Amino acid sequence: MNYAVTPPAVTTIPVVGSDALFPVRRVYCVGRNYAAHAREMGFNPDREPPFFFCKPADAVVPVEEDKTYAFPYPTQTENLHYEAELVAVIGKAGRDISVENALEHVWGYAVGLDMTRRDLQMKMREMGRPWEIGKAFDYSAPVGPIYPVSEVGHIQSGRIALTVNGETRQQSDIRNLIWSVAETVSYLSKLFALEPGDIVFTGTPEGVGAVVRGDKMQVRIDGLGGLAVDVA
Repeated sequence: MNYAVTPPAVTTIPVVGSDALFPVRRVYCVGRNYAAHAREMGFNPDREPPFFFCKPADAVVPVEEDKTYAFPYPTQTENLHYEAELVAVIGKAGRDISVENALEHVWGYAVGLDMTRRDLQMKMREMGRPWEIGKAFDYSAPVGPIYPVSEVGHIQSGRIALTVNGETRQQSDIRNLIWSVAETVSYLSKLFALEPGDIVFTGTPEGVGAVVRGDKMQVRIDGLGGLAVDVA
């Protein structure tokens, strides 16, 4: 194949208990999927249809479970926020998937961080413009190793928590998702044809806030280990 320029490398995430790597195709993110977080962001948490935004695949940073990632503080922001999330990993293609069959398309789960330039996101929202500069910047999606469903089953409950410098900032339970993983996958598949390699950030609980250079973050979800990120 004669490419005009060198093709970009495939973004991959390690798989727990295997030397296999999971290739990332697309990154979908669900907005305001915990009621308490919707309230803290100034919105009504009633069960309205979910909405989505995307990050580029190369925004994903794979973080090994026993390692700490030095996250580079991004440019053009003075209000960098963390958002701890359960990540669902798609392993089977489909479109117009029913809720009853949706989990058949989920290959595994991981711990993720949706890092956000909140000041830029809010400015764009107020102007009625897209959020990309607030959400889709470089290195904005650290993700821990993927735990296959064959090993851990489907994660439908369990504690999700984030600490900053040892202090708990976010804490909830996966069962508090407004839209479950199955419902989210089903709804998303009506908007996009899902393919193996897609990953879905399922939303963050209340307690989002800013971090500064030197802060140390840790995210844990019951059954899925942890994710350690230092703001460099």
